[in-house]
Amino acid sequence: MRKTANVKMLEVKWFSWLLIVVAIVGLVASTVLTLDKIHVLRDPNYNPACNINPIFSCGSVMKTKQAEVAGAPNTIVGLMAFPALLTVGVSMLFGARMNKRFWQLFQVVSIGGLAAVIYLFYQGVYRINALCIYCLSVWVVVILLSWYTLLWNMANGFVVLPKKLQKLQAWMLQHHIVVLTVIYLVLIGAILQHFWYYFGPHLGFR
Repeated sequence: MRKTANVKMLEVKWFSWLLIVVAIVGLVASTVLTLDKIHVLRDPNYNPACNINPIFSCGSVMKTKQAEVAGAPNTIVGLMAFPALLTVGVSMLFGARMNKRFWQLFQVVSIGGLAAVIYLFYQGVYRINALCIYCLSVWVVVILLSWYTLLWNMANGFVVLPKKLQKLQAWMLQHHIVVLTVIYLVLIGAILQHFWYYFGPHLGFR
């Protein structure tokens, strides 16, 4: 990524829109899941629209302990975090610029979000044996956010890797789409492998 003024401005606008899109997707998913959770609490027999099949079943996931943090639905965290992210994205789009300390803290928070996604992915696939479509959409955008936040911080000097890793940093910046694609393919592969007993016959494999 070059440091010329024009390219720099395009990078800012691109990253701003990335934050906005991630925030909107996350907020919509969190809102829908929260409403569905309220319906389930009111009526245990309520069947959420995202109950597609035995694997993609939001209702099954909602009733597990992994779907809560200290007794509150995980979606509450999303309802607080994504509006804040939207505010950052819109502010940047209209010219606001945050300092180094802000982005370093943002990096820490994004790593925390990524850790939560890894935990929930593992729990959903290997413990609950069911996945929520809306949760998956949140996981996808949080991974996207975490990856490009790291690249944003490295490109702007907010996060500096040791000299021994400078070549790795340059490679990551140059091949960012490849890395992201591989991450998504690994996750898709894990889901297909674990649930192959269901997906295999539906895809024509016996």
